Amino acid sequence: MKRIVSLFLLFFILVGSSFSQFNVHWRKIRHEVFFGSGTTNFLGDLGGSNTIGTHSIKDFDIKASRWLFQVGYGYKIAEPLAVKASLFYGRLYGSDQFTLEYNRNSRNLHFRSPIIELSGTIEYSIVKERYGHRYDLRRIKGRGNLPNFYVFTGISGIYFNPKAQYTDGKWYALQPLGTEGQGIIPTREKYSRLSMAIPVGIGMNYLIDRNIGVGFDFGFRYAFTDYMDDVSTTYVDPNIFSDPMAAYFSSGTADPAWPGVGPGQQRGQSKYNDSYLFLTLKVSYKLRPRLPGLPKF
Repeated sequence: MKRIVSLFLLFFILVGSSFSQFNVHWRKIRHEVFFGSGTTNFLGDLGGSNTIGTHSIKDFDIKASRWLFQVGYGYKIAEPLAVKASLFYGRLYGSDQFTLEYNRNSRNLHFRSPIIELSGTIEYSIVKERYGHRYDLRRIKGRGNLPNFYVFTGISGIYFNPKAQYTDGKWYALQPLGTEGQGIIPTREKYSRLSMAIPVGIGMNYLIDRNIGVGFDFGFRYAFTDYMDDVSTTYVDPNIFSDPMAAYFSSGTADPAWPGVGPGQQRGQSKYNDSYLFLTLKVSYKLRPRLPGLPKF
């Protein structure tokens, strides 16, 4: 009897130990660094689809896509949850030449801007990350790799600086010019080139070995500003500008035959803030600390 009890105790100890090791396995890969590159797409007042602007995914236009780079660090706080800090550097672009919608095309404005984003996000894994046995032993069937699919959201700080091309072929910063009367008309203050955004998106990571993974992030960003493209409200009288460049960028680029230019006429849509998309293909590297008692496979 004592022998049977001893065997049962040994069995439960072994089973409990194996479950304990399985449950803490994710802690071996809780730290990671990653880097990637990809594209941006601006969803704002300028450019977009061939309809009235919406500032949403409906304004996606592949011709306005530009380059993007990403570096970051991630940490698992629980098996399905991770927090990440990412730094992005890229360019946003928009041009009314890309849309066939009459009013937007006739406005004929354009911009480009660097975008620097520092974001903190939290991820929830829909499919948990899994990596099979360390060794591929013949006749031994183990668990295979599973890609980690997740959703994420968080908060971002952003820097932007919209510029446009003048008749001399050079690009000039628009914020100091006050193209909608900012800093000239008392009721219109100059906007800040620092703002915040809310990222929301999906992603995937697949471990190709014990340390290296490949995947992607696709995220929609809703900004707390409507001036990423320097366009938001109405036209002002060009005679208020002492700088001819400011007058040109305010309304001089529009089609002369278009009747939509004039003081008080709609220049942008201030009802909605600007948005943008990030798509990055990334490589991750798991930082595996040596923890006592954890299995090798």
